[in-house]
Amino acid sequence: MGTVTLGVSIAVPEPYGSQLQQRRAGFGDAAAHGIPTHVTLVPPTEVEADRLPAIRAHLAEVAAASCAFRMRLGGTGTFRPLSPVVYVQVVEGADGCTRLQGEVRAPDGPLDRELAFPYHPHVTVAHGISEEAMDLAFSALSEYTAEWLCEGFALYEQGSDGVWRKLREYPFGTGAIGVPPQPGRPAGEAAGATGATARPS
Repeated sequence: MGTVTLGVSIAVPEPYGSQLQQRRAGFGDAAAHGIPTHVTLVPPTEVEADRLPAIRAHLAEVAAASCAFRMRLGGTGTFRPLSPVVYVQVVEGADGCTRLQGEVRAPDGPLDRELAFPYHPHVTVAHGISEEAMDLAFSALSEYTAEWLCEGFALYEQGSDGVWRKLREYPFGTGAIGVPPQPGRPAGEAAGATGATARPS
């Protein structure tokens, strides 16, 4: 059946997801429009396609046992010089993200994998562009803030065109609350574009 490249992430809700995506594109990051704005739980991972049913079942179990938690973004950070990335910081909700990613990557689960760097929840706003452009991203979003109630996560697949597309949403608990909608998806299609309050700058 071949392989697929998957990722698991928490979506940044609208309109803030689109706003940050547009800012990322404006800094010259050509990949911006193919990557919905998110906080990574599992980075790009190549797996055998026939493992998808087990992966979906595992993610559903993790989500069903999880509870909603507050997420708040504030200011910028960078992984330079180790990695050419500028990001918006997760200043509240990092513990929840860290717990989730550990459960999703559980050693006895279908998404067990080593990470290249210690896990650090963040929202990338510039990657692999010029130093000058990354400096601009770092300063332009230095006062950015946003907050929302995280009520689930989603599984994504990267297509041959490099674009990441959502395969399935995994709401926490047993309610019918979904992951916040992403660019190109009407808000009404995802029950749970929750009361996010953000102050983009």
